[in-house]
Amino acid sequence: MLNRTTLDPETRVLYGDSLQPPPGYVFDAAVATTFSLDFETALAAPVSLALFAAENRDDILSHPLALLEGAERIAGRLVVFTDAGHIHAQTRPHSRLCSLLERIIVEVAAPRDGAFHPKMWALRYRPTLAQDPVLLRLLVLSRNLTRDRSWDISLRLDGELTRRPDTNNRALFDLLTRLPDLAVSGITDEARTLTKEIAEDVRRAQWTMPERFDEVSFAVNGFGGKVWQPTECARLGVISPFCDTDALNFLAALPTAEKPIIISRPDQLACVESKTLGAFERVSVLDEMAASEDGEEVAASALQGLHAKAFISEIGWDTLVTIGSGNATRPALLSGNNVELFASLRGKRSKVGSVEQIMGEKGFGRLTRAFVATELDPIDPELTTAEARLDEARRALCRGALRLRCERTESDDPEEKPWRVWLTPSGPLPLKGIGALSAWPITRGDGHARDVLAALRMGEAVDLGAMPMVDLTRFLAFRLTDESEKASALFSTSLIMEGLPAERHAAILRWIIDSRDAFFRYLRLLLSELGDPFGAALAAHEGPGQTAWAVSADDAPLLEDMVRALCHGGERLHAIERLISRLESGSDAGPDPIPDDFRTLWDAFRIALQDQGADHVG
Repeated sequence: MLNRTTLDPETRVLYGDSLQPPPGYVFDAAVATTFSLDFETALAAPVSLALFAAENRDDILSHPLALLEGAERIAGRLVVFTDAGHIHAQTRPHSRLCSLLERIIVEVAAPRDGAFHPKMWALRYRPTLAQDPVLLRLLVLSRNLTRDRSWDISLRLDGELTRRPDTNNRALFDLLTRLPDLAVSGITDEARTLTKEIAEDVRRAQWTMPERFDEVSFAVNGFGGKVWQPTECARLGVISPFCDTDALNFLAALPTAEKPIIISRPDQLACVESKTLGAFERVSVLDEMAASEDGEEVAASALQGLHAKAFISEIGWDTLVTIGSGNATRPALLSGNNVELFASLRGKRSKVGSVEQIMGEKGFGRLTRAFVATELDPIDPELTTAEARLDEARRALCRGALRLRCERTESDDPEEKPWRVWLTPSGPLPLKGIGALSAWPITRGDGHARDVLAALRMGEAVDLGAMPMVDLTRFLAFRLTDESEKASALFSTSLIMEGLPAERHAAILRWIIDSRDAFFRYLRLLLSELGDPFGAALAAHEGPGQTAWAVSADDAPLLEDMVRALCHGGERLHAIERLISRLESGSDAGPDPIPDDFRTLWDAFRIALQDQGADHVG
C-alpha cells in the first residue's frame, strides 16, 4: 500500500484486509472495477466484506457455508464491473456457488474499442453508533480480482461522506456514473441504482491524505476528451509491466534534467526498439531470485512477476507519484482507447523521496536487475497475429451476440429432472481465423464441452446438453484455438438466459445445506452479526472435531442467540425466514434438511416476528 516514503517491498497488504471496515463500522455497499477476474477470488470477496478476513483466499474457499452466506449478505450491495470476455475459466467444473455471482458481476466494453482496464473499489461503511458519520474508502489498484501473485501497488484512501461535492472527485464520479451504460448483456435496475448511489457518495467524499503527501487528484482515460499523460518534469521513473516503443518514446522526452529510468518485463522490453531503450538511463526488470522469500528458493507463497504500475515525477520541490491501471502503452497513454484510472499524489520531495530513492536500491529497485537485450527473442509476429484473431473472436462472442435458453425435459430418472440448455446466436458469426471453438456451462467442466464453431458461423442454435437444475448457470466457458494452432484462449462470459427457473437459487441452497448438521451450522452463521467477524469465522468453521457447532434445535446457546436477535430488531431472524422459504421452494432438489423439531421452534419465533412487525406499524 502506498503510505510510506518509498515503495518499500517490505510493506505488504492483504487484499482482504483492505476491504475490512474500520472499528465501529460494518460494510454497507461497494462498486468495484477490474479488467479480469476469477470466480474463486470473486466468491471470496463477499466473505471478506460481510463476515471475516482470512490470511489467504484458500482459507475462505474451504468454507462453502461461508461462501454462501457471504454472497447472500452482499446481494444487492455489491457490483463488480469487468471487461467482457476476461473472466477466467477452467477445464474442471466450477463450484455451483459461482452461479450466485450472476447477481454481482456485470461485464462491460470500453466505448472506444479498447480494453476496460481500471482496478478500483469504492466502498461505503455505516457506523454501529447512529451519531458517527458514514465512512467511505477508495482503493486504486494495479491488480485484478484474481489470485495473481505478482508484485502490485495500491492506494487506499479513507474519508467521510460530506454534504458538498468535491471537484477533485469529479473524475471518479464520471467513471462510476458511466459504468452501467457500458454493460454488454444488460444490467439490473438494482445494480444501476446502487452504482449511482456510490457515485454520488464518492463525489461528496473528503479523503484523508496518506502520510507525507499533501494532495491527491484523479484522472480517467477512455471516454474521449483530453488524455491523461505524465507531464514535463526534471526526472521521471516508470514502473510498467507492459510497454511499447511509441509510449516509451513519448515518456523519454519528458525529463529535462536527467534521462528517465524504467522497470518492466523482459518479454515486453525485447519488443521495444533499441534506440528507444537507449534514451533511458536505466532499464531494469524484476530479479525473480531477489523477489523470492529467501533469495535462493522461490516458496509457494512468494510474490512473483511484475504487475505494479507507477509514474514518478520530480517537479520543482515536489514528487508526484501516479498509480493506477495504465501501462506505458499507446492505448493507455497516447490514443486513450483503454478505459484507465489514475490517482496522483503530490508531496514535498524531502518527505516523499526522489525518483532514485523510490525506485533505486533503497526502494523497489533492490528487487531488480539490469535488462539484457539479448536475453529474450522478440515475440513471434505470427503469434501476435494469432492472438489478435482470438481477441477479435472473443469480442464477438462476449458482446451481446449470444444468448442461452433452458427448457424442462422429460426424464426417466425422477431425481434428475434435467433441463436442456441451448446456445442461440443472434445471427451468423464469421469468427475469422478460428480453427476450433468449444463451449460448456462452467458448472459442468469440459467433459461436457460441445463443438459450436460451425453452428455459430451459420447462426444456428447449439444444444449444450441436459443437466439438473442446480447446474443451470448464465456463465459459459469457451475454448478458442487459432487456425494456425499457435495460440488458444480459455475464458468465461455471462450470457442472458431465458427460461431460468426461479427455483434454481433454492436448488443451490439445498445443494450446500444438504444435512441437519449443515443446516444448524448455517443457522449459526446467519445469527452472527455483521460486526462480529470472530463469531462468523467460528460459525463457518467445519470439519473433523468441529461438532461443537452442530447443535440441535433445543440447544440452549442457539436459542439464546435467536432470542437476542429478536430483541435487536429481528434482522437476522428475517434472514432465517428467507432461508426456510427458499429451502422449501426447492423441495424437489433433494431431501429436506430442516429438522422437524426446529420447525416447531421456528413457528413460535415466526409469531413473535409478526407481532413485532404489527407493533412497529402501530
